[in-house]
Parts: sequence; structure tokens; C-alpha cells
Amino acid sequence: MFTVFVLGNIASGKSTACRYLESHGAMLIDLDELAKSLYVPGSDIVNALAEEFGWDILDGEGGIRRNVLAARAFTSPDTVARLNGIVHPVLIEQLSLRILDPVCCTVSSPRYPFAVVEVSAPTGFEDAFGLADEILVISAPLAVRRERAIHRGMESSDFDARSACQPDEASLCNLATTVIDNAAGDDSLYEQLDVWLARHGFGDVVDKEEADA
Repeated sequence: MFTVFVLGNIASGKSTACRYLESHGAMLIDLDELAKSLYVPGSDIVNALAEEFGWDILDGEGGIRRNVLAARAFTSPDTVARLNGIVHPVLIEQLSLRILDPVCCTVSSPRYPFAVVEVSAPTGFEDAFGLADEILVISAPLAVRRERAIHRGMESSDFDARSACQPDEASLCNLATTVIDNAAGDDSLYEQLDVWLARHGFGDVVDKEEADA
């Protein structure tokens, strides 16, 4: 199955782009949600996170208190790297199981025409890029993204702390096969995605719910 990794810094419009592609038939995998699904109480990954960031990141049932983990893990590039070192190996394994076609003796049509993997934190995840057929970056300048995030209710200090742990726009765009400029934050994002869909032969795919209706 054709797989595109969609990258973008905070408030770039990455999630909006991913949902739009999903509405056009893609199987969407949100790496943040996939990572959270791995946080099973008593599992090796949960124990490793508690050892690294403190046992009080666990709740009374042994699950991860995600807000506490985030407050400790997203404070500096070093703490992010420590988090990634624990989570990424398992995450890559689980992602591979979801997007790689199983070896089978019969030929069947894929359920989805393509897969979209939403990557919120690409730094340290480059080892997984070999799973992608294309890297699509949704880009917007830092000042624009900061204004958007604050307008949506994020504290400026929270944005600044999280942004400091992300690559700058130039470095992010250097990872890309294709860059979509979302500085305007208007319908031009969808227009550029429509061009991308058509270029890959997905232009005629409609929303799956509409198709099944």
C-alpha cells in the first residue's frame, strides 16, 4: 500500500491535512494515538517510562498520566530524545504491522488505496522513514504558527516550550519529498492537497462513508 508520512510543526495545519486526506479514502494512522495505545499498565514500555521520568507519572491503576509525562518529556531536546528512545522502537514495530502488506498466497484488493501516517515529532523518528513512499511536509512560519496556537487557547509559554523541541521549518522541509505551504491557513491548503491526490491517482476517491451509503 502506498504510504505517505505527513510532517508538520505545531499549528502548521498538519492534522487538518491528514483529516482531509482521510476523507478522500486514506487509512489514517496518528502516531501520537498509536503511541498512547502502547501504554498498557505493567508493560515493559510503561515501566521503562516510569524508570526514566519518575514513578509518579503513573496513576493508581498503573497507567500513564499523560499530562504529567508530557510536562516532563517535552521540556528540552534531551528529554524528548529520552522519551523517543523508549517509545520509538516499539512504535516502529507496530506501525510496520499496520502498513506493510502481509505475505499471502492469495491476491486481494487493499481496503484502502493509500495510508497516511501523521508524524507530530519527526526528530529521532527518521529510522522509520524507509516505511514511507513519500514524506509530505505541511509548512508555515514560526510567527504564524505561534499566533494560531495562542488564538486557539494555547499558552504562549507552552507553545514556546513545545516549539523549541521541534525542528526549525527549513530543517523540516529538508526532510520532505513534497512541501505544502500553509502560511495562509485558508482553502489553498485543500487546493494543494487536491493537486497531490490527483498526481498520485487518488483524485477520484471520495469519502468512504459517502461511498458506502
